[in-house]
Amino acid sequence: MRIAFFASSLVSAYWNGACTYYRGIVRALHGLGHEVSFYEPDALDRQKHRDIPDPDWARVVVYAVPDAAAVRAVVREAAARADVIIKASGVGVYDDVLELAILDERRSGTRAIFWDVDAPATLTRLEDDPADPLRALVSEYDLILTYGGGERVVNRYLALGARSCTPIYNALDPDTHHPVAPEPQFRCDLGALVNRLPDRESRVEEFFFSAVAALPQHDFVLAGAGWEDRLGAPNLRYFGHLPPGRHNTFNCSALAVLNVTRESMVRNGFSPPTRVFEAAGAGACLISDAWEGLDEFLAPGDEVIVCQDGAEVIDVLAGLDQSTARRIGTRARERMLAEHTYAHRALELEQVLSFSQLEPAR
Repeated sequence: MRIAFFASSLVSAYWNGACTYYRGIVRALHGLGHEVSFYEPDALDRQKHRDIPDPDWARVVVYAVPDAAAVRAVVREAAARADVIIKASGVGVYDDVLELAILDERRSGTRAIFWDVDAPATLTRLEDDPADPLRALVSEYDLILTYGGGERVVNRYLALGARSCTPIYNALDPDTHHPVAPEPQFRCDLGALVNRLPDRESRVEEFFFSAVAALPQHDFVLAGAGWEDRLGAPNLRYFGHLPPGRHNTFNCSALAVLNVTRESMVRNGFSPPTRVFEAAGAGACLISDAWEGLDEFLAPGDEVIVCQDGAEVIDVLAGLDQSTARRIGTRARERMLAEHTYAHRALELEQVLSFSQLEPAR
């Protein structure tokens, strides 16, 4: 199939948390023989912060965004050659124009798909505002895909009129995330790789900064954008935005790696963040906050350490030794390779995208 994919960016992870998700999905689709053209706007300084060149497994089209008419012209060109045209949520500029244009410009027989990479937030927005432009378009898309969310997200989209809704979960790309040699600069008892977002901040305070304060004899490392004003503890080192190419080293250098999930995704459940798969793929010992559905991906106590609050993180770190951490990380990696790679997800997606599975386009 020829797939046109409109999303934030494939080549830059700068303020673009879904980047590695897109890379894993698109690369795996290419491996199955599909032709993917990835359309991303020249906006939000992402092109200035590229961390990979254009890959050989996708055609990357960076388009200018001077006005809505120019964006529509890009969609028209993409639709002229596509069997499937996808609009992901959170492109960052002209999202509303793209969402309508993809429906307007598709050819007869072309499938139009909305791929929501932040379904809990999008659904709350649509449910709270009946006049939201996207709400009227949900039923016009042939299919809604989501980054996760399980049955709750599916039912909420169906209630808004979606013809069909299928979660395609995060996964491991074993060629990208794998064990490497540790580096001294990242060595610590607990590392956290997390960008600062409003609905995650209080949970980072609870699960990470409380442990920093309570365990002055332990070393902590924090990476991710936006935390400059939360520094100062002598046992905490901060590295700011960390390109994906450095994630393996980060994950392999800490005794344990902490996952902190966004509040909206905790409430909804079944929304495993990218960091879970990256850390497990690198064989890191993962400590995660608790959320419904985690045991569908990793076995608590055996493949991941699950903590209900900051006090449990502190207790775990006080008693965690290298042998236990290594055992948990090894088992997590084995589970991911067996069940949760992007090759698995691409096969699921291929089945969903099969024309026989979809209602004829209007």
